[in-house]
Amino acid sequence: METTTSDVVILGSGPAGLQAAIHAARKKVSVLVVGKETKSSMYHAHIENYAFLFKATGDEMLKVGIEQAKQFGAGFLEEDITQISQNDPGFSLTTESGGIVHCRAFIIATGTSRNKLNVPGEKEFFGKGVSYCVDCDGNFYKGEDVAVVGSESAAVDGALTLTEIADSVHLVCDTLQVSDGLARKLAESTVRVHEGVGVKAILGESGVTHLLLGDESRLPVSGVFVELGAKGLMAISASLGIRLDDEMKYIRTNKKQETNMPGIYAAGDICGPPWQLAKAVGEGCIAGIEAAAYAKKGRG
Repeated sequence: METTTSDVVILGSGPAGLQAAIHAARKKVSVLVVGKETKSSMYHAHIENYAFLFKATGDEMLKVGIEQAKQFGAGFLEEDITQISQNDPGFSLTTESGGIVHCRAFIIATGTSRNKLNVPGEKEFFGKGVSYCVDCDGNFYKGEDVAVVGSESAAVDGALTLTEIADSVHLVCDTLQVSDGLARKLAESTVRVHEGVGVKAILGESGVTHLLLGDESRLPVSGVFVELGAKGLMAISASLGIRLDDEMKYIRTNKKQETNMPGIYAAGDICGPPWQLAKAVGEGCIAGIEAAAYAKKGRG
């Protein structure tokens, strides 16, 4: 298991994360950006309302931002984070391949997940068997049959977590897109994988009773966890005590992009609307400067 140390870790390689990396690295601290540029909502965007540019494509701008951050000394790790824990001093982050990254401060710039299954029953059974956070709601399903829907690290990590709680765990996915290490853990577990079928509907009465799969078969479960991307806001926040807004959608920050937890900062879409490049870049700038200053103080 590989272990690395960085003063500042930035979760997310979109505009907020890259701007944070540029400014933090310029403050002469070690910086590691963790995430995949293709997962940024900006990657497929066409930009026409950003000052100093008439038109540009998102993927082009991201590539430039990555090169800028690298020139100032930032490192990059194209993996998802599956777990974060506090230690003294700082934090330990576990990657999907099983590596450990220690840091003094970190910035959440992961964007906000808008991914839902959009199938019949999903909305109707939300909170009645449908959940979007294993870490938040998994313990409600002790000894029951559950399913996790998704193909990436959050889904696989969630399914593995549920094997210690539920009676049986099913993973319903299209094509698995995880590291070899996480795939091995899945293969060695008791999770039953249903690959290449998908979900057509979530069925039940007062609560979830079945999933209707793409091959028309029915999977009897009392809980279904929708995990369609990387480790999400609710899962990270639940484990660390980060304060969210009243609707439990976005991270609350002050003008320094500080959360309520010392050493943890947030920037970009994860902090709420408007969903604009200019806002993300501005917040990333502030978060990078402040996180670097915090990390330097922690050095003693």
